[in-house]
Amino acid sequence: MEKPLLYIVIPCYNEEEVLPVTAPMFSEELDLLISGGLISEQSRILFVNDGSKDKTWSIIKDLSEKDPRYKGICLSRNRGHQNALLAGLMEAKDLCDITISIDCDGQDDIKVMHDMVKEYLGGCEIVYGVRDNRDSDTLFKRFTAQSFYRLLNSMGAEVVYNHADYRLVSSKVLKEFAGFKEVNIFLRGMFPMVGFKSTSVYYSRHERLAGKSHYPLTKMLALAFDGITSLSVKPIRIITGFGTFVALFSFVMILYSIVGFYAGNTVPGWASTSSIICFLSGVQLISLGIIGEYIGKIYLETKERPRYIISERTFDPEN
Repeated sequence: MEKPLLYIVIPCYNEEEVLPVTAPMFSEELDLLISGGLISEQSRILFVNDGSKDKTWSIIKDLSEKDPRYKGICLSRNRGHQNALLAGLMEAKDLCDITISIDCDGQDDIKVMHDMVKEYLGGCEIVYGVRDNRDSDTLFKRFTAQSFYRLLNSMGAEVVYNHADYRLVSSKVLKEFAGFKEVNIFLRGMFPMVGFKSTSVYYSRHERLAGKSHYPLTKMLALAFDGITSLSVKPIRIITGFGTFVALFSFVMILYSIVGFYAGNTVPGWASTSSIICFLSGVQLISLGIIGEYIGKIYLETKERPRYIISERTFDPEN
């Protein structure tokens, strides 16, 4: 079997502090994979600059000038982690046999790439990198992360538990994945939808080597909400079920009021009336908000705007 050509795809946003530290680590791992006879010598490292405001793109260009194994593409503006990663994968799908996507902060165990490539050589088209524990996280971070995955699965978004975006994907899968045209993307929930033979490899995650995390709690919650509304209609079904329950309860209370009126047991009062009105108004506003979120996504999808625009490359894609 011919050795597969690998592209390591690394999205970057304001990573000037950590990139000089982790770039040599990725290069060293590439050397080990090549010397081990697992991948082609033509394998490359592809950085995706997601509209960084610091010197990230300058560092990427400098790396590319010094070593041809480093390649880089620059998005015209910040499009978010998911779109930046998608841009790198779509750029690489026609240039290689397999891709491995990984963040540039050094938290994911780079050495697990050996296991991923071996699983690919064994017949798997997708290999998910999965954390085996969260011992390095704070109690709050551990709780919110676990709740994040449970919430996604309970709402019908098919995700691999404790898997983020560290994965091997073959070009065969990526070419099929290119047919997914939606603007609102949640990659960790979309790749399981493609199918093909897949497996998982497990690793321990480390502390960030330098710089600050770009995924605080607010962004994690936004990502979870995007994942749910992009992949599932279960929230609307919950609204429908709850609305039916409230309607039935209201019908029972109407019958109770009518019976009480004719029995002469009614007591006039504003507290119960105002409580019911406030409750139903709150339910209606929440329901309209969720429905509005779906309508907003439909609105964005119908525009068919590009998910990203590549403004610059450090290489000629034709060569």
